[in-house]
Amino acid sequence: MAGLHHLDHLVPSHRPRIPHVPRTPGIPRAVALPRPRLAHRAQPNRTLAGDLALPLGAVGAALLVTALSLTGERTHTTFALAVFTLLTLGVAGLARPVLVPVVALVSWLFYDGFVLNRSSELAFQPQDRMSLLVLLLAGLAGAGCAAAVRAVRRHSAV
Repeated sequence: MAGLHHLDHLVPSHRPRIPHVPRTPGIPRAVALPRPRLAHRAQPNRTLAGDLALPLGAVGAALLVTALSLTGERTHTTFALAVFTLLTLGVAGLARPVLVPVVALVSWLFYDGFVLNRSSELAFQPQDRMSLLVLLLAGLAGAGCAAAVRAVRRHSAV
C-alpha cells in the first residue's frame, strides 16, 4: 500500500465540490426533475403470499376434493359449494387483484370436474353456470375485502 501514495490525488476522499455559478438576471434557474421509478424496485403491496396465492389455492382445491371424496360428501353439492366458496374467498383475499378471476376459475374447475361431474368432465349446465357465478362473486368479494383492509391500513399509517 505504501507504493500507491502517488495515486491518492486521483481518487477524492469526499464529494467533489461544484463551483458556484452566479445567477444571470433574466435566465431562470434549472428545476430539478423528479427521479424516474425503477422497474426493479419492490412494490409495497407485493408479497410472497400474493404471488403464491394461485398455486396454493389450486393445491387447496385439490386437497379439498380429496377430503370430500374420502368423507363421502360428494353427494352434498351445496355443502361442497359452500366450502369451495370459502376457499375461493380466502385465496382471492391473498391474491393480486389481477389473478382473482383465475383463482375463481381454478376453484370452479375442481368443483365442476370432481364434485358435480364425478368423472372429471366439465359441463356447462345451469347448475355449473350457477356455481361459476357463485365462485366468481366469492373471488370478487375476497378481493374487495382485501382492498378495503389495505386502504384502511394505508389511511391509518398516514
